[in-house]
Amino acid sequence: MDFIFMLTRDDQTVEDCLDVFDTIRETSVWHIGFKDIGVEQDTLAALNARIKSLEAISYMEVVSTTPEACLNSARTALEIGVDRLLGGTEVAATLDILQGSGIAYYPFPGRPQGHPTRLHGDPADVAADCRRAEALGCAGVDLLAYRAADAEPLDLVRAARDALSGELIVAGSIDTPERIHALAAAGVDAFTIGTAAFDGSFSPRKGSLRSQLRDILAACA
Repeated sequence: MDFIFMLTRDDQTVEDCLDVFDTIRETSVWHIGFKDIGVEQDTLAALNARIKSLEAISYMEVVSTTPEACLNSARTALEIGVDRLLGGTEVAATLDILQGSGIAYYPFPGRPQGHPTRLHGDPADVAADCRRAEALGCAGVDLLAYRAADAEPLDLVRAARDALSGELIVAGSIDTPERIHALAAAGVDAFTIGTAAFDGSFSPRKGSLRSQLRDILAACA
């Protein structure tokens, strides 16, 4: 299972993301992402270029809350050349924007609302959205399992896993080794952590960001 380190806090890219990236270059994190809000597009482009210079895989996650803003974020992803785009629910229109780019797309199943995002919908809703996304040509989905408002998180994970042949990424509020282990047991392919690394809550007795990342990677093993 892959760990995607998001250079984000409270669902926004941190303002000093370029400086943070430079401090983690020597870690063994090879999947690195950011949100579509928090800094200007020029900064996102520079960050994406640095990630790819490390030969890591770059991710941008959409947390915009209107359809048009989500599609503008997809256009941003295309312009800066990320490897993978996460989030959003305008699946067909987003795929049209990304067509021919080689960018893999993982939309949100269910009904994400608000910011920070809460996920509405039951396991049947999530499974149906997963099947629909895959039929349209998505590489998988980005499930906000631990932001669930209407169901148990692992019930949503299992429903998504059963419905998908592609990749299942779980994002949001993953802040303990126990949650990582539960996701691995449920067949998740990758998960994201941002805030829990930056605020030190993943390993509360350790003080550095590198220590947080090392402990998250150890939990994956």
